[in-house]
Amino acid sequence: MIAFDLKCSKGHTFEGWFEDGKAYEDQSKKGLVSCPVCDDKNIVKAPSVFAIKGSQTKRNVSDNHKAMMELAMQVSEYVEKNFDNVGCNFAKEALKIHYGVSEPRNIRGTSTKQEEKTLKEEGIEFFKIPLPTNPDPEPDSD
Repeated sequence: MIAFDLKCSKGHTFEGWFEDGKAYEDQSKKGLVSCPVCDDKNIVKAPSVFAIKGSQTKRNVSDNHKAMMELAMQVSEYVEKNFDNVGCNFAKEALKIHYGVSEPRNIRGTSTKQEEKTLKEEGIEFFKIPLPTNPDPEPDSD
């Protein structure tokens, strides 16, 4: 099996799993590959982002980890200060804003997978930010 990052002509990106590269090409030519957001069948492979673990010293890995945690904390603090926390009513409030029932504003909260699916179907853009729980954990030493 191989996973490809795919992109439709409207800019939606998603992941597709195929038996191999030829299977992707065959399915794409037959119009069997479509965007899960808008059902567009004009799909291309998107560049994939990946990293290869190098031979960094433990100190460099630790420094990189610390820098990433600091950045995550800054993002978390920004969201906390600049977005209204609507808790478990995130999907309901996002729909109200989308349809003009509530004033537009930045919101944050939680949602279920089904609620997220509904938001996507309604064309509401949102993104998830994992919140750091411990600002200074030690990286794994595998």
